[in-house]
Amino acid sequence: MPGDLHTHSTCSDGSTPIEKLPVLAAKAGLSHLAISDHDTLLSVRYAHQHPQAEGVELIPATELTAYDYEREHRVHLLCYWPDDCPALAAHCEQMARRRSAACLQSARELEALCPQFSAEAALARSRDAGVLYKAHIMRELYEIGQADGIYGERYHELFALRPVRGKILHTPEYETVEAVLATARAARAVVIFAHPSVYHSMPLVRELAAAGAIDGVEIEHPRNTPEDKAELRELAGRYGLIVTGGTDYHGFHTKAPHPVGTCTTADDPIERICALAQARKRG
Repeated sequence: MPGDLHTHSTCSDGSTPIEKLPVLAAKAGLSHLAISDHDTLLSVRYAHQHPQAEGVELIPATELTAYDYEREHRVHLLCYWPDDCPALAAHCEQMARRRSAACLQSARELEALCPQFSAEAALARSRDAGVLYKAHIMRELYEIGQADGIYGERYHELFALRPVRGKILHTPEYETVEAVLATARAARAVVIFAHPSVYHSMPLVRELAAAGAIDGVEIEHPRNTPEDKAELRELAGRYGLIVTGGTDYHGFHTKAPHPVGTCTTADDPIERICALAQARKRG
């Protein structure tokens, strides 16, 4: 049976508690699930503590954030079966500090623009993650009737990057793609390039695939374009890359609903991920 290898919980910027995700996966008829919260070991540790839940096999995972400074866009790298090691812990701790500092600055500025908004209330919504995200700020705005949704017009007014910078946008400093890939290698993770269409990352994917710097590509994703999917399949065949699929589930912290199991990974790629991870642990 298939697996959804890209989901998020309240351990980062999702709206669903982590323990509910296996329930949703089981009801969707999935055999495997990866809870891949952003730049955190919480989802990795949860999967190790619960290797099977509701009859679903959990694959330890995290989604690491990097930045392509040449092309000026973010990059997301899905890391499966990473070691809970000092290099990965240091990355996660650093990103937690940077992300929380940037979002707290935004929240304080928002208090001046919207007296009914409380930065402390937004912080309370981030308790599970231990990191403040823009989604927590927008959730509080939405709850008090000051926003049209989590990622609607109000979000773009406040946090848009382009074409007009949002009123309170502050972005954390991100590490380079090379540095984050080095962290993933130190953690002996299986690295899959996530949703290349989202940040217009196909030129980078071509480079990394040719260099043997990634293990696979996420093709089945709600926001990948048909054109990019076709090229990704060609690249996967040429370089022997693992092909995955994932919903990128965030609960209702999203523009459009994508239930767990909307996009999936077949049995063979799941077996390849697990076998490669085991080989790296032995090696």
